[in-house]
Amino acid sequence: MNNSSDLSPDKNPRPISNGVDFDYNPPSNTENLRTKLAKKRPLWRMSFLDTLLRDFSSGERLVLYALSILLGISTLALLAGLNAMVSVTVPAEGGSLTEGEVGPARFINPVLTLSQPDEDLSELVFSGLTRVHPDGSIVPDLASHYEISPDGTTYTFTLRTEATFHDGTPLTAADVLFTVAAAQNPDIKSPHRADWEGVQVSSPDPYTVVFKLQHAYAPFIENTTLGILPKHIWQNVSTEEFPFNPANTHPIGSGPYQIAGTATDATGSPTRYDLVPFAKYVLGEAYLKRISFVFYPNQEEMIKAFESRKIDAIAGIAPSDLKGLKRTDVNVVHVALPRVFGVFFNQSHASVLADASARAALDEAIDKQQIVNTVLGGYGVVLDGPIPPGVSGMLPAIPAVFDDATSSSPATGGASTTPTKGSSGAESARAILSRGGWTFDEKTAVWEKNSAKGGSASGGKLELSFTLSTADEPELVATAGAVATQWRAAGIKVAVQVYPLSELNTNVIRPRAYDAVLFGEVVGRTADLFAFWHSSQRNDPGLNLALYANSKADTMLATARATTNLKQRKELYLQFISTIAKDDPAVFLYAPEFIYIVPKSLQGVEIGALSSPSERYLNVYQWYTDTQQVWSIFTDKSI
Repeated sequence: MNNSSDLSPDKNPRPISNGVDFDYNPPSNTENLRTKLAKKRPLWRMSFLDTLLRDFSSGERLVLYALSILLGISTLALLAGLNAMVSVTVPAEGGSLTEGEVGPARFINPVLTLSQPDEDLSELVFSGLTRVHPDGSIVPDLASHYEISPDGTTYTFTLRTEATFHDGTPLTAADVLFTVAAAQNPDIKSPHRADWEGVQVSSPDPYTVVFKLQHAYAPFIENTTLGILPKHIWQNVSTEEFPFNPANTHPIGSGPYQIAGTATDATGSPTRYDLVPFAKYVLGEAYLKRISFVFYPNQEEMIKAFESRKIDAIAGIAPSDLKGLKRTDVNVVHVALPRVFGVFFNQSHASVLADASARAALDEAIDKQQIVNTVLGGYGVVLDGPIPPGVSGMLPAIPAVFDDATSSSPATGGASTTPTKGSSGAESARAILSRGGWTFDEKTAVWEKNSAKGGSASGGKLELSFTLSTADEPELVATAGAVATQWRAAGIKVAVQVYPLSELNTNVIRPRAYDAVLFGEVVGRTADLFAFWHSSQRNDPGLNLALYANSKADTMLATARATTNLKQRKELYLQFISTIAKDDPAVFLYAPEFIYIVPKSLQGVEIGALSSPSERYLNVYQWYTDTQQVWSIFTDKSI
């Protein structure tokens, strides 16, 4: 049948779609040839270049190759330059730091801290409503902002709603109220109790805290740097159990670092703490991935560990111990502490010191820079008044100096560079005494002066002789010896009496049983000289060691501590400095420097005026060892 032939396949089949027969034209032989030639064209071009290169001489080919390489290098250089123009070096996560500490940490609790290890770890683990910047300014931390009432008695803080503790529990006003109540509780015996005495604290809502002061007190804002305790952990702990709770050695805070692990000895005492960054720290996650503390029984063992590279850093080392260090991969960071060391005269106990010319001569005879150089190894700042450098709103802060460990001597760091007096100090002191009516008895080798009141040991004559008391601390003993030597060079008779520190405090300073005492005062960052110089503080527990009394000075001091306006407070203190300089109630000597040894690889360390050594960690969340290059449009943390 013909029908069968209709079902056979065509020689040139045509596509059919949905029953519709489309016209189909297969490619011709000419089109196939064109396609093949198009595919071979690149190879033909390469063949052309190869032929062209064969026509070049060897010298021409060498020039061509050189120009090609130069073009490539130039292109890469342009790209690298462009990348450098639009990129910056920023810190990167990574690295670690291991510090040595003398003595164990027992109270990693901001309400209870007693030792240096306690304070150091608490500074890292806990955070307060505010935080001090290295430049001395106080900025919000757990608080987003705060306000001070016009009369200076009410402080209102608004908490950050995103703030949490290390265990994820939200931080609220209840935690702040609990912490302040613990600090105020006399049974807990917090060293910060005096800071909060008489302060009323309330909370109108979970994220607002209000402090009410009885009287305006400008330095109060510093108290709000106190680390906040988690109420949910501590609220059921009795006051008797407070110092013994395990949370003191396994703390939970809200600071930039959290405890990751500990090592203990056979007695259960911690020998090492490892800390890691807290990712939700409100000011930003820290760069260093680990900070470790290793505890040693004494400074000698710590220095041995440092030299054997078991630890990277040590803080608070004495200047005398720096000389023997051999490591060259570290920097010596040093900055003046806001402390005043001087000789304070008790004119009531030694009537000879009530003579103005005698006090002026005693001050003039001292070569302070020489004492800083010989006793402190240059790590100190000469003082001529009661306010050390770095006090907020007063003298400018002296920035920390980073010395290479191989340096033979420290940089001055802003210390006085006044030439040493040599014998001129003694000669000037003698001239002052002569003008003041004193005569030097060559036989007895003592300065004498007729006493208007009589009753002196020499029958109506004053003898310029007295006893200088101090504590058995190495630097104080060395300073007392240097001071006495310089006074004796001017013919002034002085004996040095050294007491154990506890005995000096109990039997000498508190009852004011001394002629003159060499001691130190911790002034702090925000100037408040009331306790040191107001006449109401002449007796214990006041700290007016010179028993200074001046009604004009009293008014200035009382007004200054209640003045929140920084400019006005500075003017009042400048007037006080001028007043006290005329009275010579003490010989101001120096402010010692804090010494911190860190690896050269550690960057971002900013150390300003420190009220305590633990404040070296004020910007610890910005420390780093690793860096990376990123385009500037992606970051504002350029270095």
